[in-house]
Amino acid sequence: MTKSKVVRVGTRGSGLALHQTKEVMEQLSKLNPDREFAIQTLKTQGDVAAEAPFSSLGRGIFVREIERALLEGEIDIAVHSLKDLPTTLPEGLTIGAVCSRADARDALVNRWDCSLQELPSDARIGTSSPRRFAQLKAARPDVEVLAMRGNIDTRLRKARDHDYDGAILAAAGLIRLGLQAQIAEFLATDRFVPAPGQGALAVEVRQEDYDILALIKELDHGLTRRAVTAERAFLESLSGGCQTPVGAYARVDGETLVLTAFIASPDGSAVYTTKASGRASNPHEVALDAHQRLVEKGAGVLLGVS
Repeated sequence: MTKSKVVRVGTRGSGLALHQTKEVMEQLSKLNPDREFAIQTLKTQGDVAAEAPFSSLGRGIFVREIERALLEGEIDIAVHSLKDLPTTLPEGLTIGAVCSRADARDALVNRWDCSLQELPSDARIGTSSPRRFAQLKAARPDVEVLAMRGNIDTRLRKARDHDYDGAILAAAGLIRLGLQAQIAEFLATDRFVPAPGQGALAVEVRQEDYDILALIKELDHGLTRRAVTAERAFLESLSGGCQTPVGAYARVDGETLVLTAFIASPDGSAVYTTKASGRASNPHEVALDAHQRLVEKGAGVLLGVS
């Protein structure tokens, strides 16, 4: 009997990326005990330019090189944080599975281990996200928001060094790495609306690689896929660029999908949030409804709609 070839799983080399990929590989090994899986790490533009502002790097900075390797057959599967994936994938690739979502919330860490409202005036909080910058300035205009990049360990160290007093990070990453004790406060999704896809993992494959698609199909979590489909459809409906502060968070309750959507000016002076609900079977319809509601609230000036 011929042994099946090793399935090569591509990922970034950061601690979090490797942890997430190992989670997926463990599930795949249980579902496919007769197959062998091996991790292959790749450097992305976002990893090489670790201190450069996101605005200077464009979209897909954490996935482009991995997707190239997938298209060229160097790897068979790519595991991504879904929020890093642009809404339009390269021709020939597809999201074969969306894994069950972890905690989608943002988390505040700081030297005082206090809540957002308890932060001292002029506290220095780091983030690389335009969305978090705008939401933080809207909630606490007296707080100084500073640019901060780096992996989770680097940002946690910076959050308590002489240049910063704290930082906002994705709760899912901290929890996955067993660092939840560092969290001073989980930030509510109605005020700090997460990035589309935050907390979810995407398994990207070649569209016509039916063997691999069959291997990963049981990883797909239907409720999570519907929720993130609505979030990504809302993001796709916007005319703003990648530096527009945008958030979208959906949850499925029975046959109903509820989507919270957020958009703001870069400085957080103009903030628009809305909720839309509809059939869970039609997440795109809910996303378009949320878009229209924001326009009706006056967000058209930010969306390029008169």
